[in-house]
Amino acid sequence: MFETIIEPSPPLRRFTRAELARLVALGFFREDERVELIHGCLVRMTPPGPPHSSAVDRLAEILLPRLLGRARVRIQQPFAASDDSEPEPDVAVVPIGDYSVDHPHSASLIVEVADSSLAYDRKTKGPLYAASAVPEYWVVNVPERTVEVHTAPEPGAYARLEIVRSGVLGLSAFPDVEVQVAELFPRQ
Repeated sequence: MFETIIEPSPPLRRFTRAELARLVALGFFREDERVELIHGCLVRMTPPGPPHSSAVDRLAEILLPRLLGRARVRIQQPFAASDDSEPEPDVAVVPIGDYSVDHPHSASLIVEVADSSLAYDRKTKGPLYAASAVPEYWVVNVPERTVEVHTAPEPGAYARLEIVRSGVLGLSAFPDVEVQVAELFPRQ
């Protein structure tokens, strides 16, 4: 009888944000290939479906005019979370600034729209944003038609979670800016 021997897996080669930028500059990725850097690993991003895209579009339409001149609203652009993480949140409300040299390192709000990525957005991206001291993180849960509002970041986790099914959401950093939850989802 043969005994199965399981060899330990070889160590992974992790990347930094600077190394990812170099790979992009060298044309390592196809034009249509979307990846983000999470804890040193390159993660292939799933193409967004119509409900996901619709919610992102709606958020852009709502937030852009209301925050014009007060903050920058970035749509599906990199966020410099740490030296080894550069996620691309669906929406990031960041300070006004020149981001032509480096991506923003802080945000007052980050939003992920989750259809098929719900567990990933909760268990991987949420702790990453909390560790980056993002004070408010929303997960737009498309299947459940709710918004998970995570606040009170601690190292690696948010201390508070509120699930909003209807009504109005206000941004902590901009209390006069409101988002109707029903506006984020297609009519049934």
